[in-house]
Amino acid sequence: MYGLINQGLHDLAVQIGGERLWREIKSSAGVGLEAFVGMDTYPDDITYRLVDATSAAIGISPAEVLHAFGKHWILYTARRGYGAIFDTMGRNLPAFLANLDTMHARLSLSMPEMRPPSFVCEQLDDDRIRLEYWSERAGLAPMVVGLLDGLGEMYGVTVSVEQTVDRVQGADHDEFLIHYVASTTVQPDDQLAAVASDG
Repeated sequence: MYGLINQGLHDLAVQIGGERLWREIKSSAGVGLEAFVGMDTYPDDITYRLVDATSAAIGISPAEVLHAFGKHWILYTARRGYGAIFDTMGRNLPAFLANLDTMHARLSLSMPEMRPPSFVCEQLDDDRIRLEYWSERAGLAPMVVGLLDGLGEMYGVTVSVEQTVDRVQGADHDEFLIHYVASTTVQPDDQLAAVASDG
């Protein structure tokens, strides 16, 4: 994965417990690198080890870490300069989800070693979307749910996600049923603070 992903995990850990927590996580994961370079690629195993070490350090499951990271990722990438790309992908949640593959294709122009997932989005009715998630990487469905929650907050809707197809159970992809309604919710920074206090 690109170092940007691991930088995002670093950012999440620091917001939860400071640099001391991040050093503990890296040590537990057996990662001796001082820092990750955003546009360099690293073995996927490093990221998975960092997720497992974060889980052990703050006492939540790896799936919960991935979910929290998915929500955090929306804010983090916007701060890192990718918010302009988000703005061109749609003015509401359905439009953004329908354009996910287009967004990844654009990003691949500057990240040629990217191995992005693929999404199939179907609008079922006014407040339901079926989303297929295809990826060569296993175990990241909780991160997708976190991304959806974060996107819901970004677009001012309350999102409820039900996983209806699961690779863990032998399927060749993951699939989600997304319900969304307009709402006023706490901002993502407040959600992150809640994760930190729970940890």
